[in-house]
Amino acid sequence: MIEVREVLRGWLSGVGLRVVAAQAGVDRKTARRYVAAAQEAGLTRGSGFEQVTDEVVGAVVASVRPARPAGHGSAWQQLTEHQEQIREWVEQGVTAVKIGTLLGRRGVDVPYRTLHRFVVACCGFGRRDETVRVADGEPGVELQLDFGNVATMLDPATGRKKLVRALIFTVVYSRHMFVWLSFSQKLDDVIAGCEAAWVFFGGVFKVLIPDNMAAIVADADPVNPKYTNGWLDYAQHCGFVTDAARVRRPKDKPRVERAVQYVRSSCMAGETFMDLEQARAHARNWCLQVAGKRIHGTTQQRPVEHFQAEEAGLLLPVAAPYDVPLFKSCKVHRDFHLEIGKALYSVPRAYLGQQVDVRADSRLVKVFWHGQLVKTHPRQRPGGRWTDPDDLPAEKVGYAMRDLDRLIAAAGQHGPDVGIYAQRLLDDPLPWTRMRAVYRLLGLARRYGSDAVNTACGKALDVDVVSVTKIDAMLQRGTENNTTPPPRAVAAAGGRFARDPGEFAVSRPRLRVVTQAPQPSLFDEAVNQ
Repeated sequence: MIEVREVLRGWLSGVGLRVVAAQAGVDRKTARRYVAAAQEAGLTRGSGFEQVTDEVVGAVVASVRPARPAGHGSAWQQLTEHQEQIREWVEQGVTAVKIGTLLGRRGVDVPYRTLHRFVVACCGFGRRDETVRVADGEPGVELQLDFGNVATMLDPATGRKKLVRALIFTVVYSRHMFVWLSFSQKLDDVIAGCEAAWVFFGGVFKVLIPDNMAAIVADADPVNPKYTNGWLDYAQHCGFVTDAARVRRPKDKPRVERAVQYVRSSCMAGETFMDLEQARAHARNWCLQVAGKRIHGTTQQRPVEHFQAEEAGLLLPVAAPYDVPLFKSCKVHRDFHLEIGKALYSVPRAYLGQQVDVRADSRLVKVFWHGQLVKTHPRQRPGGRWTDPDDLPAEKVGYAMRDLDRLIAAAGQHGPDVGIYAQRLLDDPLPWTRMRAVYRLLGLARRYGSDAVNTACGKALDVDVVSVTKIDAMLQRGTENNTTPPPRAVAAAGGRFARDPGEFAVSRPRLRVVTQAPQPSLFDEAVNQ
């Protein structure tokens, strides 16, 4: 996506495809295919870069998706098989054109551009020890950038001494300098240094020539280096073009190479600083008062005065403050979420288990799949979560989001009494603790049917019984359709232990005890005789 944007940005600026391909670090044919696909998607050269939206880039990626394993095509793989023979020819002084002819006799037919890149990158073609002095170019165009270790300083965050690295900017034409100090070489530190440099110079240079630092260059190559997505995104924001130096080729940026030693010896040697901010203020003042006002040995002018006279008015305007994003490839897990920046964000079900590309700044998190924008979320703090209910299965949204209204509405679809019964079940100070009871009620509706459950809920509501277990028992016994007997009148109902009213009379008859003489037994009669 970043590569497509870079090609389209260069094409919209009005330059030719050869320049566009060189600036973007791609092959000219690839740049032509990108532009052709963008034109088919509705991109016109007369309008600005604002028309290069995520949708247009997605259409280009979907139309042109070259399969190039290990970053090279089939022609490069053919040349790899004959690398030793090609190296011998290079050592013998055979030209690249003749090497192509010799390979053609062996049945190896590859484009000349691919062959030239291969012999330069892998076989040492065209390398000589001689050098020439390169012209300074036009004013206000090129700015060279390099990192150098210049001092040690106490880091307040860790309480230990750390190495201080200087990010040195040197203007090619006037030799004006700016120094930015930091403890690391991460992308955030490089961008912070660039933002401070634009303020210091009063504008943005059109071409930035950096070293092959990992924050800028993802895959170093003498001809077509691959830049990191974060750096290309920042270059698009500011409007400059990156022309990285080759690996271990200090002559590609000679204006800034000698400045590292100059900063170490003149600016930082013998100095003591309380913190990094004090050191940065000292370096800025040194750039203006010492390095900027010396008579430069080559130009024989003071860099500050030279810069103000011929370059200050030619720089690009400073863009708005850049919101440094985080680029990451994430996997969508089984819980419909991905993690970035220690926060969770939901993704639609269609992308479960897929690797997606994520761009997260301080405001938005954008999720891309194969170049297509599939989801946008507001950025959350670490430990937070943002879930779109539309990304979850409909039957699990209420439970996952603890959405009581959605759960009651789902119950109401099985009948009005079922909806009222679910609402009564959730009538609790902690309603989410009663959600399982509603889900059990919905399960009964799926098992016995909506009509039977609605009738049973109506019967239970008539006698004010709120219990899913009772509803289940009624449905198992099939008593939900039985007629409920009307309640007895209160006046006609007798008490359980009520006495006869006559027992409470004032003059009630008393009981008399009647004693009868016992009848003689046969044994007594025999004794008397």
